[in-house]
Order: sequence, then structure tokens, then C-alpha cells
Amino acid sequence: MHIVIAGNIGSGKTTLTSMLARHYGWTPKFEAVDYNPYLEDYYHDIPRWSFALEVYFLRHRFQDLLEIAHSDHTVIQDRSIFEGVYVFAANNHDMGYLDDRDFSTYMGLFESMMTAVAYPDLMIYLKASIPHLVSNIQKRGRGYEQLMQLDYLKNLNQRYDDFIYQKYKGKVLTVEVDQLDFLNRPSDFARIVDRIDSQLFGLFSPQ
Repeated sequence: MHIVIAGNIGSGKTTLTSMLARHYGWTPKFEAVDYNPYLEDYYHDIPRWSFALEVYFLRHRFQDLLEIAHSDHTVIQDRSIFEGVYVFAANNHDMGYLDDRDFSTYMGLFESMMTAVAYPDLMIYLKASIPHLVSNIQKRGRGYEQLMQLDYLKNLNQRYDDFIYQKYKGKVLTVEVDQLDFLNRPSDFARIVDRIDSQLFGLFSPQ
């Protein structure tokens, strides 16, 4: 199986990916963040580095999908190729950071890639408010993330909702995370696990 954890920056994707991998014995697949050679430059000059950043992410996410497709283990992935395209790249295009020519080239590349891969078995969407995202971003203290504007996070949140509820055709489980602390409260984590069991294995789960 292929499971994806989706959500905005600071929503808790990496933490939940790690916890679910341990709980189920799944193989985690993490996003290339700390060693992406464009990321810090991007946050300093978004228009200059948007195309390079998005193509870099697209390439690595596609490579991840090829590896997952040939894996004989269940893989849980931190962020999907679909979010990269329909949330982050689309946001950069609409904000004028990716011009029409670059975006057309990018989308053509993505559409060609999609002929070789399938949808995940389940996408778990971590839905969070802006204050929750900001709090988590501040706690983890990545220097380049502190430069992000609130409007940028707001735009991404709106795009996530549009992507999940309007564009994505696969199976989705939405988890509202503002009132949850699944890292420190076992009962919160257990509630998420119950809902995943219900989606994947048909077991009853309270809402």
C-alpha cells in the first residue's frame, strides 16, 4: 500500500509520518527539505528561484513514486507529488512567481509523469488553522521558514482545501489537528489510528 500524509507547512506531517510508520511497521518516505539546494534561496527571492525549486521537488517526488510502485512494503509518504503541483506550484504561478511559460513547461512535465504512476491508497489530510501552523513553525526554528509571510501561509491553506475537496480524485481522510497533540497525548494518536484502520481495513471507528 501507499499512504500519504498531506498538509500545509507546520501541520505535523513529518511527526505523524514517523509515528504511523513505527505503529504499523510501514516504511517512511520523507520529503527532501533540509538538503534541498534551492530552499533557502527561494525564501529570500521567491520569483528568482520558484521554477528551479518546483522542478527539483517534482523530480524527487516522481522518483519517490517510482520507488514506491516497485516496493513490496507499505510506504507512508510525507507530502505527495499532487500537493507540490496543485498547491505549491499553482500558488507560485497565481502569485506571479512562476510565469506562464515556466508553469506550462512544469505542468507538461507533471502530466507526462502521471502516465506512469497511480493514486495513493489513502491520503491523510492534516487540516490546520494559521495560528496553529505559525506556532509549530516557530517551535521548530528553521531559519528560512521564519521569513515566510502570513499571506503566503493563508494562500496555501486555501489551496489545500480546494485541492483536497475539489481536485483530488483519490481516497482522503481529513484530520483536524488544531485541538490535537498526537505526539504527546496517546489518546489523540489512538483516535487517528482508529480512523485509519476504519478507512483501510473496514473497521468501525468513532468520528
